[in-house]
Amino acid sequence: MRMKELVQLFKNYTGKSAPKIDPLPSSGSNRRYYRLRQDEVSVVGVYGQSKEENHAFIELSRHFHKQRLNTPRVLAVSGDEMFYIQEDLGDSVLFDALKAGRLTGVFSTEEKEILHKTIALLADFQVLGAKDLDFSVCYPQAEFNHRSVHWDLNYFKYNFLKTTGMEFQEDLLENDFDKLSQHLLQDESDTFLYRDFQSRNVMLVDGRPYFIDYQGGRKGPVHYDVASFLWQAKANFPDDLRDELIKTYIASLKKYREVDEAEFIEKLRLFVLFRTLQVLGAYGFRGYFEKKPHFIQSIPFALNNLRELLKGGFDEYPYLTGMLNEMVGLKQFADTQKRELEVRVFSFAYKKGIPNDVSGNGGGYVFDCRAINNPGKYERFSHFTGLDEEVIKFLEEDGEMELFLDNIYPLVDSHVKRYMERNFTSLMVSFGCTGGQHRSVYAAQRMAEHISKKFGIKVSLVHREQNLEQEFRSR
Repeated sequence: MRMKELVQLFKNYTGKSAPKIDPLPSSGSNRRYYRLRQDEVSVVGVYGQSKEENHAFIELSRHFHKQRLNTPRVLAVSGDEMFYIQEDLGDSVLFDALKAGRLTGVFSTEEKEILHKTIALLADFQVLGAKDLDFSVCYPQAEFNHRSVHWDLNYFKYNFLKTTGMEFQEDLLENDFDKLSQHLLQDESDTFLYRDFQSRNVMLVDGRPYFIDYQGGRKGPVHYDVASFLWQAKANFPDDLRDELIKTYIASLKKYREVDEAEFIEKLRLFVLFRTLQVLGAYGFRGYFEKKPHFIQSIPFALNNLRELLKGGFDEYPYLTGMLNEMVGLKQFADTQKRELEVRVFSFAYKKGIPNDVSGNGGGYVFDCRAINNPGKYERFSHFTGLDEEVIKFLEEDGEMELFLDNIYPLVDSHVKRYMERNFTSLMVSFGCTGGQHRSVYAAQRMAEHISKKFGIKVSLVHREQNLEQEFRSR
């Protein structure tokens, strides 16, 4: 029956009656997607179990198309609105395009560029999408209000918090839920709240972001979508990139209204807390109750977001924050805590032996600097080390050291990336020379600075023979 309805819509729209039909992934949705192709024509067919949700998507899509926003056009709809076909935007999903950055926390120039483009378009979508929109088409509610806030908070309470087995006082928790709801809704909103704005719902068409799956949208505050996108559980955005993207978003929003940046960021933090709780509720329901492993695998990422968020404290919600701190510290979540890589870089003298690896992992890389022209041959450098300008200038003048390190950086970089992907916690990189004073010191210092700047992880630097230590903290 399902295929028959979609084939008929395809025939009505294209005049062709024998399309090849391929099922498409549906993620956590109850809608079913299919690609229908014949000759040069390709569309996406949709069967949705909820007529009201289908109606919301169809009407919102038509409105967004009139506003010239980047969304798929709805091409044909069945009489009962249980089936429809829409424009085929291809298979390039932003979430997949960001895979390298998500796995390592190091985003390339190209990845950053598409992220900035996407977050800037979000502001356009929220403002222009709301212009002349009849919000009564939205489902299940036309507006983000106290009821929808409490639905999401109770979704977290019943589908995640209670599954932990924690004892808590429900009345005190509800008091803080009430306060949080009031703070989230204290400002009037006339913008479109996407509600599930995340990189899985952004398609890339010729390098341009297109937005999909907005059928749960409604009238509401812009902060919610920014929180959803930048704190998506598996996004793994470093803090400095998040800050850049927030600035880009605010600059785009300023095209339409005045924005107090400090006030916006303060309000955003509340929405990050709220959205994280809502996401944990969804993961709990989809994972624990519907037995969908994809959602269970995402729980550790959301918990790490919550741990980081709680470090800043929420004094206005004392019972809630106390309970959340207890929850993320539960033994059953101990293995979800983020395992961060530390790279330890050493300089040493070969005559005193290669440094021991106290982590027990076997010592990592050892690079021999003794082929490099040695400043130690000259009396004038005897009182200096590879950290002093006189030695630095000597080592850099003939280009030998620079070429040596340029060959090593890519090797170590690839190793660091792989260790980060695999959640390893320790890597050791050592540079040796004759006396551990000049060449190895210079090389180790440059390598430590390079790793810290490129990856933002913790780097411990030890110039063993000089009895000097330095630590580069993770960002």
